[in-house]
Amino acid sequence: MPTFVRTDKCDGCKGQDKTACMYICPHDLMKLDKDGCETGHAMRAFNQEPEQCWECYSCVKICPQQAIECRAYADIVPMGGSVQPLRGTDSIVWTIKFRNGNLKRFKFPIRTTAEGSIDPYADKAAADLSKIGNSGYFTTNFEPQKSGDPSKLIRK
Repeated sequence: MPTFVRTDKCDGCKGQDKTACMYICPHDLMKLDKDGCETGHAMRAFNQEPEQCWECYSCVKICPQQAIECRAYADIVPMGGSVQPLRGTDSIVWTIKFRNGNLKRFKFPIRTTAEGSIDPYADKAAADLSKIGNSGYFTTNFEPQKSGDPSKLIRK
């Protein structure tokens, strides 16, 4: 079951041009209905192509109003249960509600380093675009590629 937005909880991220769910969706499925002509609810987000949803939980986790719901994976929540994440600055709390009414909460850290502290290119040399056409330029950590022998190509 794809994600769906509870319009009674959604506030359209306070009327910004792009909601948090629109920003984070890897498949670009979330859309903001600004005037209410598509859903009947103005300034509410919605999943414009539910059949294309990957159920990745990205929009569910980022929604500040907890307005987006998705089917829980069967390996963590039995049938009839529901799951709702609550994201903080340093952790995410998953609340699982079982069909008998019992609640369980699990807390996990979001990251192990401070936000913005990682420099992915710190130990990399600067790019030398003059070498871009050279054989093996992208595989310098391995043995350089050798030119092939055209006479050994298979031809039909």
